[in-house]
Amino acid sequence: MSLNSLRVAWIAFLTKRQKVYLLILSVLLGILFGFNFAFTLEDNILTKILIDFSSGFHSVLSLMMIYGTIYFGVIFFTTLFHLPTAEAFDRKAEEVTSFRDLTKLVTQVLDFKELANSITQLTTKVCNSDSAWLVVIQKDEYELASINNIGYIEADQLSRKLLENINGETESLITFNPALAEASLKNDLRKFNFNWIVIAPLKIHEKQKGFLFAARNKDFPFDDDDKKAIEAFSDYASVAMENAMLIEESIEKERLEKELDVAREVQYKILPSKTPKYNNLGISALFIPAFEVGGDYYDFFTLDQEHLGIVMADVSGKGISAAFIMAEIKGVFKSLSNVIFNPHELLVKVNSILSESLDSKNFVTAIYGVLNVTTGKFRFARCGHTPLILITEGKAERFIPLGLGLGLDNTEKFSDTLKQMEIQLKNNDILTLYTDGIPESQNAELEDFGYERFENILIENSHLSTEEISNKVMSQLTTFSKDNVQNDDITLLIMKWNSNNKIVGEN
Repeated sequence: MSLNSLRVAWIAFLTKRQKVYLLILSVLLGILFGFNFAFTLEDNILTKILIDFSSGFHSVLSLMMIYGTIYFGVIFFTTLFHLPTAEAFDRKAEEVTSFRDLTKLVTQVLDFKELANSITQLTTKVCNSDSAWLVVIQKDEYELASINNIGYIEADQLSRKLLENINGETESLITFNPALAEASLKNDLRKFNFNWIVIAPLKIHEKQKGFLFAARNKDFPFDDDDKKAIEAFSDYASVAMENAMLIEESIEKERLEKELDVAREVQYKILPSKTPKYNNLGISALFIPAFEVGGDYYDFFTLDQEHLGIVMADVSGKGISAAFIMAEIKGVFKSLSNVIFNPHELLVKVNSILSESLDSKNFVTAIYGVLNVTTGKFRFARCGHTPLILITEGKAERFIPLGLGLGLDNTEKFSDTLKQMEIQLKNNDILTLYTDGIPESQNAELEDFGYERFENILIENSHLSTEEISNKVMSQLTTFSKDNVQNDDITLLIMKWNSNNKIVGEN
């Protein structure tokens, strides 16, 4: 029975608070059992009744009181001896729990902000500090990611002051005594109350990605165990941060890819699936999207038996926003082309409508014209778009009538600036509309494809059909820019007039 009283190893695993409670409880129960044992030895009425009733029961009760007194006495002294080390044991237990929690965070927490908050909270537990905060390096700038038990401004100012002292670089953990550290806050000079601060670098693939700070108000500094704990914790935190950053990048990449898929789908749906057919007019249209969806758009509108409306536009910006602006442009041009035949008047109206929906960051370049498919007369106006190129009699002419981009100005200045031109096509003349993806394509030396190279290809192949000319342009453009990424959509529209052929509807 006495040996069983000595089996109290479980006391070592109690927290300091539990040991204090156990110490008080063992004193109370030890006194209670001792008093009852002494009571059974006295010659009193109750003792005589127990002995007369059963001397064996009296003996068992006495032994139980002896056992209780010994047991709680052993517990009292064992707990008393463990009490000085209870705080250290609690801290180690907290470290193990914190490391376990951080290990879970590495695989479970996807949000970087949530992870940063968890890291600062766990840091205070790991090294028994009063405050903790996390600073990350973003684009060579210090950014306070999370704070725990300290003001944001105080943490930011103190971090910058301390990091200035180490020039923002450290290979290992550093301990400061910032009792005299001061920083200017809101035009006052305040002193920080921390007696000790430890800075642990956060490194990912040997690159400095941030710093983990822990601070104490207490007079005693961080000991070696504290430093080892926070250093190990900072390594775990670095891994957790890297995982969170990679996951955020992956999620953002997936979101952008889905956005691009939607934009491409919108873009393909609003472009015409085929070109109009005329005996005396050959038409070839070609569209090659870039990886990052742009805002190129072209379309044809059959106004009546003799007139064909032609538009080409390029929306500033990229992505899904540009694709939706393209969809809006298609609707506007399709509606207005049926009621307004004059290109100048139509573009003024289009500008008025788009100016109400486009923000200040977006605008649209466009060229719109109406071709008389009987006479070959082409009237057009241009709103900041690339020049129209006419190939006639073996020469190239660029037509650049004045005009502001759509959405840039909604005053009378737009209408006054916009100029309309007219071209009378001759036999085998070639009209070329295109977006800036062609002349601005670059090779490995960042040299532009340019207008001159483009026009020479059109001239040299002017005897071919529009489809063949388009293929020649794209073949040489692809060869020229094969070592560089296509950053913009490429749209090419070629029309070849042949007045010797019969016009549709003629006998």
